[in-house]
Amino acid sequence: MFSFRHLATTIKVIALLAAPPVVAQPAAFSSMDVQDLPYGLAGAYLSGRVAVSSDSFMQMALNYDRALQLDPGNEMFRELAMQGYLLSGYFERAAALAAQANAQGADSQIAEIILQADEFLREAYDAALAAAQQGRQTGPLTDALGRAWAYLGKGSMSEARAAFDAIISDTPDLAPFAVYHKALALAYVGDMEGASDLLTGEVDGPVSLTRRGIVAHITILSQLGRFDDARELADSMFGLTPEGDVARVVASLSEGQPVPFTTVRSARDGMAETYLLLASALLGEQGDWLPLVYTRLALALRPDHPDAILLAGELLEQVGQYELAQQVYDQMPEDDPQFLNAQLGKANALFRAGDTDAAIAWLEGLVEGAPDSVMAYSTLGDMLRRQERFEDAADAYTRAIDLIDEVEERHWVLLYTRAISLERMGDWDRAETEFRRVLEFVPDEPQVLNYLGYSLVEQQRNLDEALDMIERAVEGEPDSGYIVDSLGWALFRLGRYEDAVPVMERAVELTPNDAILNDHLGDVYWAVGRHREARFQWSRAISFAPHPDLDLDRVRRKLEVGLDVVLTEEGAPALGASAE
Repeated sequence: MFSFRHLATTIKVIALLAAPPVVAQPAAFSSMDVQDLPYGLAGAYLSGRVAVSSDSFMQMALNYDRALQLDPGNEMFRELAMQGYLLSGYFERAAALAAQANAQGADSQIAEIILQADEFLREAYDAALAAAQQGRQTGPLTDALGRAWAYLGKGSMSEARAAFDAIISDTPDLAPFAVYHKALALAYVGDMEGASDLLTGEVDGPVSLTRRGIVAHITILSQLGRFDDARELADSMFGLTPEGDVARVVASLSEGQPVPFTTVRSARDGMAETYLLLASALLGEQGDWLPLVYTRLALALRPDHPDAILLAGELLEQVGQYELAQQVYDQMPEDDPQFLNAQLGKANALFRAGDTDAAIAWLEGLVEGAPDSVMAYSTLGDMLRRQERFEDAADAYTRAIDLIDEVEERHWVLLYTRAISLERMGDWDRAETEFRRVLEFVPDEPQVLNYLGYSLVEQQRNLDEALDMIERAVEGEPDSGYIVDSLGWALFRLGRYEDAVPVMERAVELTPNDAILNDHLGDVYWAVGRHREARFQWSRAISFAPHPDLDLDRVRRKLEVGLDVVLTEEGAPALGASAE
């Protein structure tokens, strides 16, 4: 049986569906003797299996669909073809396969939820309600909210309200989400006052709001003429210099203009919000296709859904499906306030696919067309920095920062990445000032403490202060090999060689294949007289090269004559360790 395993739910973050309907290579077919299959079927099966392991969704769909044509009664082939089509964005074919599965009595929960989405797409609300009444199970939240939105689709707000209220009273774990959807339904039918009251969490209990829900609340407040309340909520949640859809909403508020409520324009849109809610709740599960499954369902019902487009693109990038990601980003309507974000996503997909020149050229075109976008300039800066074009990156970051009316704590990453670019281009004085400015906003941020502390160690300046910074960074992220390495290296620079040994060994244990960390461990071993082990670590460092910060000639020279001689040749003080 293809089903979800039940997960415990919580109010803050709820993973309401469990065992993924999307399966990796099934055990029954993993052990299949391919030699027993007909030639054409064996090829399709093997190609499909490779596609599953590499997240190649379209190839997965095509190959298992071909296998299904050769073996029409095979439920597993149909299941995987159906999943592949859905994940690729070909909902119509996925729905056709789901209908086949249902007609043949197959026990497939993914088929059931696709059929539910298809009924909403066709506005077949009676069919959706009938299937629910007959026992269809798509999942706790989709079953419950599906009934409520289907009643609304039929035009019965009273029955829809009763369905929402039943969830709120009978299922505490789902109640915060039901309250939110009830508010959307009230706003859709024009009851903005009732919707606003629900979104405060003071009427039917706590409400679960995503970023999109907060924007919806701001919009509803504007519809009520409560512009000051709407602006206060926007400023508290998104700061004084928002972008995209929030910027457009805030501009309307400043002009005293109500913002049209478009979060839900139909029962179909309401169900799309349900699927997107699940996608967001399930983010962070490694190797799990479920968030993309639900995002694709949301897009099937509302192809221009801006948040679903951005999330689908991001999820496709995460599994290396860059061409599909670009296709999704291209779905964003040009007049949508999140159009720029989709274009930035497309540039990132190009970059991650290895077409760096095209990605940078695309971004440079974007900043010309959107010269007031902090996000466009900061994204360009990130891309240039990854290409080690540090001066250009620093310039892009500076232009982004100059666009911010009031730099706040939430901008610390932008300041931090500019500081890194300044340091890498050799402008240490400006870089140090910037790093210390960042620490005024986030004094305990491990990455910043580590970067500044390590840089001071490398320059052999303020070593006591640097050591304190790095020790605080290790407290914050004790399992980061790079940060633990910084602590070991600081101890080494302070001449505390014996203390440095276990710390540096721990760093290499955490990140064993890094050239710099192995080189550092070699130096520490040499300093305490463990010369044979030092040479072994230096050899390992060379094996993990190249590394932008590793001088291979220097490592080879250490292997040849030892660290003491190299330091003497460089005019540096000799180590105090005794020789073997």
